Amino acid sequence: MTLLALGINHKTATVEVREQVAFTPVQLEKALTELRALSVVHEAAVLSTCNRTELYCVVDDAGEQPVLAWLSRFHDLRVEQLTRCAYHYHEGEAARHLMRVAVGLDSMVLGEPQILGQLKDAYQFARTHKGLGGELERLFQHTFAVAKQVRTETAIGENPVSVAYAAVSMASHIFDDFSRATALLIGAGETIELVARHLFDAGVGSLIVANRTRERAERVAGSINAQAISLDEIPDALAKADIVISSTAAPLPILGKGMVERALKKRRYRPVFMVDIAVPRDIEPQVGELSDVFLYTVDDLQEVIEENRRHRQVAAEQAETLIEQGVEHWQHERRIRSAGDLIRRYRGYGDELRAASEAQALAQLARGEDPEKVVSRLAKQLANKLMHGPTLKLREASGAQRQDLIKAAETLLLDPSAPSRDS
Repeated sequence: MTLLALGINHKTATVEVREQVAFTPVQLEKALTELRALSVVHEAAVLSTCNRTELYCVVDDAGEQPVLAWLSRFHDLRVEQLTRCAYHYHEGEAARHLMRVAVGLDSMVLGEPQILGQLKDAYQFARTHKGLGGELERLFQHTFAVAKQVRTETAIGENPVSVAYAAVSMASHIFDDFSRATALLIGAGETIELVARHLFDAGVGSLIVANRTRERAERVAGSINAQAISLDEIPDALAKADIVISSTAAPLPILGKGMVERALKKRRYRPVFMVDIAVPRDIEPQVGELSDVFLYTVDDLQEVIEENRRHRQVAAEQAETLIEQGVEHWQHERRIRSAGDLIRRYRGYGDELRAASEAQALAQLARGEDPEKVVSRLAKQLANKLMHGPTLKLREASGAQRQDLIKAAETLLLDPSAPSRDS
């Protein structure tokens, strides 16, 4: 049997294809059941996020094509269309890929931590729905241990490389105590949601979310105990705000120099930290000329992000080394388990021979035969049966000039501490 990792991600497929291949939460149980029902599949787990859909399976040799065909059928895609953007890894390469995914080395944002949680969810789902056997169970547990080691021993997750995190990081350099600060967030898209979450986690004192559609502002504000307002209410909120971060799709600036000047006057000219993430800009550039405003644009954040990305790249190289060690350890343990299976089978074979010989000897004793002759015959027969198979194979190996097998047999079959016949 073979370990297989098969899937698509943001590097190999467009967002349109990724959307088609993604599994919704409702589909996951059906998908896992169907995948496990394939005759070539013995174990399976499904990882599906916005950036990747991956199947981790234990399959028969050449089981890759049936799995790919099933994936195309499930999502009503042509196999050729999926083949063009799908990748596959086997055995050690599959384990290495899983570990790189878990650590965030294969993510759009290098080292991002969310993927590990998503991978743990996929593992737990597969475990709950009987998708895992011993092989994948051990691989996932080993992968989680490697990911923990990478997070502990490297700085892979310490430097922010997202716009949202960088904005909050810059704010933290200006405000010693976030708990006394009020933040005004303008917009309700994904970036503002992330900014809101980062500020909330950092312990900001008060959060206000402003958006053209109040309902969307309320959706963002609801999970973080923030106040939701409309764009018309911004002038009043601006007077309270120590931090202003804006990211909308508005074609014209939302905050002008005059509006900010009036807010500063109400604030008694207490400083304001502003970040304009929008393109085109939400905040007029002239606002940055005001002496009590610290205005940064998305370009300023990019400098922070690039510097942090360089730091993460160094950590990523360290992570690759730890992953390589993790793969080697997993393969070593797997080889030991493989030998263990062979040992159990060989011992079982020996026990069968012993039981048969024992039964025959007891029957002979029950008929009153000479015990000494019975024991002698038992020992001779048992030795012959044990040596018969290896002897035939050694003769075949010698005829085929398989010196490697002969050398291995010498190591395995002869007791090195026993004296040779020449002694």
